[in-house]
Amino acid sequence: MPLFPQFERVVWLHEQAKSGRHPNAARLAAHFEVSQKTAQRDINCLRDRFNAPLEYDSSRKGYYYSNDLYELPCLPASQQEVLCLLTARRLLEQSAGGYISRELDRLQEKIFSGARRTGFDPESVDSAFSAVWSGFSPAQEEIFRLSAWALLNRRLISFQYHSPQTNARTERTVEPHHLLHYNASWVLIAWCRKREDWRLFYLSRMHALSSLEQSFESRPESAWRPMLQNAFGLFHGDETVPVTQRFSSFRSRWIREQHWHSHQILFELPGGGLELTLPAADFREIKMKILQFGADCEVVAPAELREEIRTEINKMEKIYKIQNPELRIQETE
Repeated sequence: MPLFPQFERVVWLHEQAKSGRHPNAARLAAHFEVSQKTAQRDINCLRDRFNAPLEYDSSRKGYYYSNDLYELPCLPASQQEVLCLLTARRLLEQSAGGYISRELDRLQEKIFSGARRTGFDPESVDSAFSAVWSGFSPAQEEIFRLSAWALLNRRLISFQYHSPQTNARTERTVEPHHLLHYNASWVLIAWCRKREDWRLFYLSRMHALSSLEQSFESRPESAWRPMLQNAFGLFHGDETVPVTQRFSSFRSRWIREQHWHSHQILFELPGGGLELTLPAADFREIKMKILQFGADCEVVAPAELREEIRTEINKMEKIYKIQNPELRIQETE
């Protein structure tokens, strides 16, 4: 069971008992939409693990504190844990419209109130760490919040999805299974009931999202996990092909430092060059990656991708010959 959803329920129990409202398993289960067995485990956790003076009043059919002075202890946090929390808040301040950063602020205040006694404070962390992203697709705060809630609670969501390829919007109802933070953009992996297959949805392209009352049974993780691991980038499929790129000795100095895929293979070439091989299920994203290196990168295999790169270079050549006045002058001389 995830820690923080349970901690939220334990805090609710504490506040209810503290205020004399006599909470019980049925009320806790109804409030958080969990089973009564889960609710009873939370009650036992508050009493046994947090040593709360929790007693049951049969006449009120609920629990109360026999000692009104009891308070929930703060979670213990080391200097390293506090530093990681504050750094994560700083690095994610632009994510989901700032929602994650603000929630981490509140978490820090509630749980790690002793951060200033660890030898640093939030202000010093803000000045020491930062993150810069370019070319990412920002998600709206409300879209992220509802998607995350539906995912954790196994609720269907419906939304309108905009496709840049067709410039059209389609109505989708999906079963959310995983949220991926990909190059600073949030991407939802979900079973699409319209397409009857797994799909990737950028949160930035979702509109009019709503969480439905209908729940669903989670599908096996083995069904969607390959979408994160089996190929380079976001485009995945049942079959992958090895893509081999040859880098110049100059560019290889940087490529050796980089991690492109968990199954990548590096092969050193005479003269300082480097060959990088990795699996790809679709050429769209890897093609853009290759083109950014210009003449420092050559596609060795497969032949289909090599031809696509050649075609793209020919198109670029025509564009620059037409638009560059100096080239036109040279051609006429």
